[in-house]
Amino acid sequence: MSRLFGTDGVRGVANSELTPELAFALGKAGAHVLSKSKGRPTILIGTDTRISADMLESALAAGILAVGADVITVGVMPTPAVAYLVRHYKADAGVVISASHNPFEYNGIKFFNGEGFKLDDAVEDEIEDIIIRNIEVNKYITGDQLGRHVIADEDAAQKYIDFLVASTPMDLHGIKLVLDCANGASYAIAGKVYEALGADVVVIGDNPNGLNINDGCGSTHPERLCEMVVQEGAFMGMAYDGDADRLIAVDEKGRIIDGDKVICICAAMLKKEGRLKDDLVTATVMSNIGFHKHLESIGCKVEVTGVGDRYVLESMLKTGGVIGGEQSGHIIFLDKTTTGDGILSSLQLLNAVLQSGKPASALSDEITIYPQVLKNAKVKNENKNKYQTDQEVQEAIRGVEAQMEGSGRVLIRPSGTEPLVRVMLEGEDMEQITDLAEDLAKMLTKKFG
Repeated sequence: MSRLFGTDGVRGVANSELTPELAFALGKAGAHVLSKSKGRPTILIGTDTRISADMLESALAAGILAVGADVITVGVMPTPAVAYLVRHYKADAGVVISASHNPFEYNGIKFFNGEGFKLDDAVEDEIEDIIIRNIEVNKYITGDQLGRHVIADEDAAQKYIDFLVASTPMDLHGIKLVLDCANGASYAIAGKVYEALGADVVVIGDNPNGLNINDGCGSTHPERLCEMVVQEGAFMGMAYDGDADRLIAVDEKGRIIDGDKVICICAAMLKKEGRLKDDLVTATVMSNIGFHKHLESIGCKVEVTGVGDRYVLESMLKTGGVIGGEQSGHIIFLDKTTTGDGILSSLQLLNAVLQSGKPASALSDEITIYPQVLKNAKVKNENKNKYQTDQEVQEAIRGVEAQMEGSGRVLIRPSGTEPLVRVMLEGEDMEQITDLAEDLAKMLTKKFG
């Protein structure tokens, strides 16, 4: 059985792959599974700004109501806001309708439990099994057993804004910032947070029309933000993605500060404040070798996980880590909240920069990010993992690592969705690592394609 849930919920092209029928089924199955332990559960729903949000929210809510659970809708809201509000409203679960950084025609559905954490794999598997096997779960729900739909009070967004302001108290009077909200879920929130702290704020990407989310803006397209920071003479710029769980920052010179650098800068602050438990930072295998070298230089250790914020969080919960994340800007401050939060991450980063007494560019320049090359090897699906045990391939990898003499690394991993094996090399010499990556990719294609 192919897995319906990915590392970040169920996603697909709206009304084609992610249909109202599937949303209805997810609502029914999810509420049914939750009702086993909660009786009559209450489920909170938030969306981003995509045109398909209304259609999917209506279908999802109908499925939840059909099995006797209640629904609270909070409208357009960042993913981390739903994780926060599910606790505030004492709901039993939260659902976000969003495809994050993907184009507008996509959408997704992801669940949080009543504590604001993403659902365990076992719970997702149970929901998925009901849908795949087409098990009917609401045959006898009628009359007053049906669920009720409540629209949250108008200050739901303000409750989240108040939480963010309180999370990182600062006086930002005299500080000018440019924010790019990706025409997404943070468009009406991010600016208010910084204004409440006294900052002079210029906001772009704050005019959603249902079709322009992530379109040439936000954390995946920060080019305009880079220009605006320089043009406005701003202290920094902050870019969020469509559901505002990611952050890509820009220094005062208009240069990008990616997730690896944000984590390094914030980890140094946490260590200085005594908040960095066991001097531990959590990251995925995709984090740059320069990230590891910098953290080692300031006395930190790195716990490495598989790709995906789900695995970062799982590791942090086991180790007690307080900061972890990905190069893409999905960063978790576990002493503050339960999931990646782009706005909260930007507040923590700004606080770290201000505490340092240095401009953002100076802190960024302290971290050397090594050149990185990614090449794809086309292979048969059934052969995607064979490189792991193939003696010739493993010898070739060791040979490449020897040529880089400890100043680089090789990462090979199969694609989760395509018949590809991805070959990534990092090192000091761009021309060298490009040639080496191409040679490894050709070998994999020849052997397993």
